[in-house]
Amino acid sequence: MLTLDHLTIIAPSLEEGVAHVRDCLDIDMPSGRKHPDMGTHNHVLRLGDDVYLEVIAIDLTAPAPTQARWFGLDDRDSVRAAWDSGHRLRGWVARTQQIDAVLAQHGHLLGRKTQLSAGAAPPYSFAIPPGGTLPLAGVAPSVIDRGQRPPPIAAMPDLGARLASFTLEHPDPYSVEALYAALDAKHAPQVQKGDAVRYRADIRTPVGMKTLY
Repeated sequence: MLTLDHLTIIAPSLEEGVAHVRDCLDIDMPSGRKHPDMGTHNHVLRLGDDVYLEVIAIDLTAPAPTQARWFGLDDRDSVRAAWDSGHRLRGWVARTQQIDAVLAQHGHLLGRKTQLSAGAAPPYSFAIPPGGTLPLAGVAPSVIDRGQRPPPIAAMPDLGARLASFTLEHPDPYSVEALYAALDAKHAPQVQKGDAVRYRADIRTPVGMKTLY
């Protein structure tokens, strides 16, 4: 089984990503951490007891990784083009404790198991498609298995933001719903018909309901 873990904004830079969240939610996202294996870094915002928002971008101060970066970040032109066209909330990550079993069935869609470290913490696993692209251009979730690592949300400050709904617009919503059913994905995005692939999250904040895109 897969369960919604976090929403992902893929940004040309952390500064732009954090500014976008501030404009949408009137909240300054706390700093997250660096990902040495991927040459990236993030900011994170708690959205409840078991879900959070991530802004991720290339860390220009870090050495280049020996493998393709996740979330399609190596294709900087595409990241910038999507950003400038308003496609900023572009994916989601689902957690599992059985990544080998998940990828045995769906690895052709979700990618290959990659073991990552984070300093002294126990290693964790992440499914990354060839070239580091988003699974099905972001329609399918990226998959994480933290193994023995504690969930990061426990250490995140609670700024009063709560995920109210998470929606994906898609030209063929029935095929996406069938995909999520096949993946046994819990709390997957609600799928609506739309002209293009676009995510939206409605979030309750201390100053009212806000929309993130």
